[in-house]
Amino acid sequence: MGVVSGSPASVSASGGGGGGGAADKQAAFAKGLEGVIGGQTGVCSIEQDKLIYRGYEIHDLAEHATFEEVAFLLLEGHKPSPAELARFKAEVVAERALHPAATAFIESAGGWLASGRAVPMDVLRTAVSILGHTDVDCQDNSPSANLRKAKRLLAKIPTIIGHMQCVIDGRAIIGRELGGAPDLDHAANLLYLMTGKRPSKDEAKVMDVSLILYAEHEFNASTFTTRVIAGTLSDMHSAVAGGIGALKGPLHGGANEMAMEMLKEIVKDIGEDGIGSAKVDAWMEQAFVSKRKLMGFGHRVYRNGDHRAGILMGLGKKMAGTLTGTFGGLPALKWFALGEQVQGIMLAKKKIFPNVDFPCGMTYFTMRIPVPQYTPIFVAARITGWAAHISEQHADNRLIRPLSIYTGPALKKWNG
Repeated sequence: MGVVSGSPASVSASGGGGGGGAADKQAAFAKGLEGVIGGQTGVCSIEQDKLIYRGYEIHDLAEHATFEEVAFLLLEGHKPSPAELARFKAEVVAERALHPAATAFIESAGGWLASGRAVPMDVLRTAVSILGHTDVDCQDNSPSANLRKAKRLLAKIPTIIGHMQCVIDGRAIIGRELGGAPDLDHAANLLYLMTGKRPSKDEAKVMDVSLILYAEHEFNASTFTTRVIAGTLSDMHSAVAGGIGALKGPLHGGANEMAMEMLKEIVKDIGEDGIGSAKVDAWMEQAFVSKRKLMGFGHRVYRNGDHRAGILMGLGKKMAGTLTGTFGGLPALKWFALGEQVQGIMLAKKKIFPNVDFPCGMTYFTMRIPVPQYTPIFVAARITGWAAHISEQHADNRLIRPLSIYTGPALKKWNG
């Protein structure tokens, strides 16, 4: 392979791979692959005025579908009939329980979680890897095997989250034998596994819709990671473990946790009486001056706002209006009042809209879900999209291998 010598920012020329010359690479370069078409998919389409899962728009799904129906749509490829949905739900419920090896690992992770050397996303990642060892289909990448593995992961990830929260709280594990309550739907069972209490109808509905909103989002960082891994013909569990690693980052899935931590910090700094006052404006102005990154705002693709944010903000605020007591020292609606003020300032001063992670933080917080579990719950939804993309990649594969622009030293002699 030749090297164009000269400045430290010299560029690799093409070799046997047919990658094109230095000028061609510079012309095609887009940092972070922004605007680059990375492949084709029949799973999801993101447009400025709509988000579509296999032909169905997200507002339509959030209003009229359940998460189980959306999971079926993504994994099996079409809207289920009543009989198909009943069969699918029964299959998933039957797979909820964890292999004892996975449960034993979760129980052993309490010390790491308590010490801060591990966070829930780390434990979830490792538990998924262990499930790969216990899955009879793990090394089989055929469409039928991938579908079976996808249903098992869909069923078991909420159980991992629930068992982990029990360990964190020092409580006996709930649903060890059955993975929860077989009569509860997917979203309600997730909440039950975490708390031991059957959720209210409103709580179950809000969680169900949040899972729909998080289920799929085209070639985002974690989904693209799963496709890159699947493109090597690696297995689904490996690809999902990689997706969890990508989703953990605060610039991706971890943004919902960071958004809530930001709101808590504002309240700590200005006090409850400061909500609705100029103190919030002053706090935000200081954040702008210090160039602080405010999580839960902006999106690489959407320019006029994230379609999902308004749906979840509306549902979360409506539920908050029915809640009594305090949440982190404030009534539930106070958090949403603060959130609306912050997003109003961001829009007025920076012309930046909230993304779905911003209302997610407030919504989950007023459901008393511990902040470190927000991103694992994201995984409980996104596993459907990931699995659909992994299966799609395996079915029509080409190794994903982009080129790069070399910015290292110019060519030199080792013994020169």
